[in-house]
Parts: sequence; C-alpha cells; structure tokens
Amino acid sequence: MAKSSNGNGRSGRTGHANGNGRRHAGGGKGKGPRPVPVRPGRGAEGKRSRGTLIIIGGHEDKEGDKLILRAVAERVGSGTLVLITVASGEPDDLWKDYRKVFHELGVKRMEHLHVDTRAEAKLEEKHGLLDDATVAFITGGEQLKLTSQLGDSPVYEKIHDLYMRGGTIAGTSAGASVMCETMLVSGSGSESHRIGSALRMAPGFGLIPGVIIDQHFAERGRIGRLTAAVAQNPRILGIGIDEDTAIVCDDEHCFRVLGAGAVYVVDGEDVTYTNLTDEETERTLSVFGVRLHILSMGDEFDLNHRTPSTRPAEEVERELVGKN
Repeated sequence: MAKSSNGNGRSGRTGHANGNGRRHAGGGKGKGPRPVPVRPGRGAEGKRSRGTLIIIGGHEDKEGDKLILRAVAERVGSGTLVLITVASGEPDDLWKDYRKVFHELGVKRMEHLHVDTRAEAKLEEKHGLLDDATVAFITGGEQLKLTSQLGDSPVYEKIHDLYMRGGTIAGTSAGASVMCETMLVSGSGSESHRIGSALRMAPGFGLIPGVIIDQHFAERGRIGRLTAAVAQNPRILGIGIDEDTAIVCDDEHCFRVLGAGAVYVVDGEDVTYTNLTDEETERTLSVFGVRLHILSMGDEFDLNHRTPSTRPAEEVERELVGKN
C-alpha cells in the first residue's frame, strides 16, 4: 500500500506549529539559519509567501488510497480546484482523468485551464478561472511549455497571487520542476554525468527558492544529473523526487515527504573539489564532499539548516486517511 503524509499538523524535531497549523523552521544542528532569497510575484514585493506547495515526482496513485491526491483535495475546501494542463499534449484526456479522481475525493468545484498560445493566457476567460481558486494543480508534460506560454502572463501572476494569499499550488512531473527559480529541463539520466554532457536549465516560476527539483527520480536514474547540477552551483540544494512521492511545503523553509517512494536531497555546501573545470569534456564528473540524504514518508527537511528529521510514517498516514 502506498503511504502518505497529511498536509496539516505535522510536528518534527526541526520546527513547531503555530496556532494556524503552519510550520516554522527552528532548532536544528550546525550553522544558524542562512538567508533564503524569495522571489515574490508581481505586486507582492516584501511579502512572505503564505501558501502550500505540493510537489510530486510524477505517476501519483489514482486508483488505490490516492494519498497524494487526497492531500491536494483536502485543501480545496469550499473553493475551486483549477487543473492546469498547459504542459500536456493531451489536455482533454488529463482533465477527464483528474476530474474523475478528484470528484471521488469529494472535490465539488473544478475548472480546466488550458492554453495553446501566450495570447490565450491573457484572455479573461482563461486567467479568470483562477479568481476563485483555492488550489491550482499543474499537470505533467513539457515544462518549457509552462514557462514559454505562461511566464509573465496574467495566468502566471494569478498563480503567484494564489500562493501569496494562502492557496495551494500542486504540480506533478513537469509541474513539479517548474516550481523552482531554475528548473532542470534535460540531461542524461541513465548514466554517470560526463563533463561535456549538456545540462539544459531554464527559469522556472520561482515558487520555492534555493533548490532545483528533478522528478521520476529513481525510476529514470537521475542521481548523476542532479549531482552535476548541484556541482555547478553548490548554493542550491538538489531535490530528487520518486514517482508516487511528493514533498509538502507548508512553510517555505521546511518540507515533509508523503507517498510510496523516496526523496533524495543532494547538498553541495561542503564540496571540497570538483573536476568540472579541470578535465577534458569526455571525463566523468568527480565531486568530493557532497552530502546525500534519503527521506521517506514521515521524514522532514529543514531547508534553512539543511537538516532532516523523522516521524513514524504510520502516524501521518492515519492522519490523512483517518485509519484507526
């Protein structure tokens, strides 16, 4: 059975919850908090993001306990879930599948937002669908479609506004990668990284700062390319998310894991050497001093202190599905 975690009421060694159930990073070992840059949406300069991100590694369960999608559905409340299928080449099929699943999970109000051009993203009939949204769910496909068609558009701004006013942004596969300031678009994922192999990156939506996310992680053998991305810029944390697995960020400085697989955190802060600039292009990448954390359901990670903590997975599954 796939296991998952509740989006509310988590407690862990690295933080505490306030009266609204929100998480605050604290405690932890090692160095004190490091400033994490926040890229707010237009018109939101200086505000602290207040919403929830549910970032999914792809192929989330739609037939069993649906634990990840259940966590999405429970955040809709009396508002609307807007399914954004811009990345997909088969938007109508995705809409049909997700509408059925979310209806089974009790979601009453759903809208389908799809555009084929940037011009469409400026139409009131399109971006207006987000006005009453409490959850926006970004499906998989080609992430460059998301940024090229939605970047700096009214749809993009309303996604940011939804997050800033406390709503939930969920994304799976390509919809997960686009959450970052810089998204990993392509690169070999089936072998060790070679210095001359191109890692293609592009600006993302900037909803979660200081990290780069890769999805379908274990299934497509992407540890080499994520490590290479971190080696190029050790300031960022690499987060690899398996299929049917998600990270839930109720606080922009902390996430917890839900789902059946693992989340890999690649930390290059203490890297002592890499041969990125010393060797010929056909050489395999060397990196010394990189740290790897592997987290499963119930585990939590403090992005400020770069430290993990744990909680029994059974507890968070019971909270989510109400099992005794």
